[in-house]
Amino acid sequence: MAEAQARETDEFSRLEHLPVTFFAVLMGLFGLALALHAAAGSYDLAEGPARAVLWLGLACFVGIGAVYLAKAVRYPRAVAAEWHHPVKLAFFPTITISLLLMATAIHGYRPDLAGPVWLVGMVGQGVLTVAVISGWISHRAFEVGHLTPAWFIPAVGNVIVPLAGVPLGWVETSWLFFSAGMIFWLILLVLVFNRLIFHAPIPARLFPTLVILIAPPAVAFVSYTRLAGGIDPFAHVLLNAAYVFAALVLVQVPKLAKLPFALSWWALSFPLAALSVASFAYGRAAASAVHVGIGLVVLAALLAVVAGLLWRTGLAIARDEICRPE
Repeated sequence: MAEAQARETDEFSRLEHLPVTFFAVLMGLFGLALALHAAAGSYDLAEGPARAVLWLGLACFVGIGAVYLAKAVRYPRAVAAEWHHPVKLAFFPTITISLLLMATAIHGYRPDLAGPVWLVGMVGQGVLTVAVISGWISHRAFEVGHLTPAWFIPAVGNVIVPLAGVPLGWVETSWLFFSAGMIFWLILLVLVFNRLIFHAPIPARLFPTLVILIAPPAVAFVSYTRLAGGIDPFAHVLLNAAYVFAALVLVQVPKLAKLPFALSWWALSFPLAALSVASFAYGRAAASAVHVGIGLVVLAALLAVVAGLLWRTGLAIARDEICRPE
């Protein structure tokens, strides 16, 4: 009896330490579903896997969402502590970003379901963006070491809004979020590069977030082409900016390969998905076989990364390495 109670207490203790960063897993899965769907425009065989990954993402969303909600109910102080954490604060918008990506992924199959999901994600993203940025500019003292590319996440969430917002008819709202996302991306880009160049290196546990540099311009390219109705010079700037950041990240791969696993490794998945989708989109619009080829190469890398992350995350859960006090 005592042993059973102790086991139950330990399980609840793990729940208390479930990190909000777990929602980054959902961004990676829904991003992969969108990348496979984009590939299906050139390779029909990709549509089946796209649906399978979408269903996996939906199942994980229900599971992770239910468990984190249980944490919020039972351990509200633990959630509040994450909200006041200088690094974890930026990960709260991954919840609403996951909803926006979910709506985008299911729009092609069930637009009637995509609309309500998108509305919830859009409203939540707006609230969280204001709340997170208000937290940044509050009286709390942030140190330079607290700043990482993960701070791009709220900005990335805003430029995701038009992906489903434009097809659903919310054009002006999509422009509003896109504008906000671009403004804060440019501001944060300057701050992050100042931190990377003139201050101490990013801690090993958070170093994989460097890959997030790719995401804002890649997602912005796809969103902008939907808002503008095609490719113009500014769209070229966004796409090529994503390629430049991808090149910068590529040279960091040997260093990344030596780092121990952490949930922050899921930061690799969504930026690769965004770059793949952007490359496929440009390749088809401009009839560029080179860009379609780039999209395919990035997609292959993404598949390998997500497969590895799923395996390593499952292993970490089995070894009880994740839901522990830091």
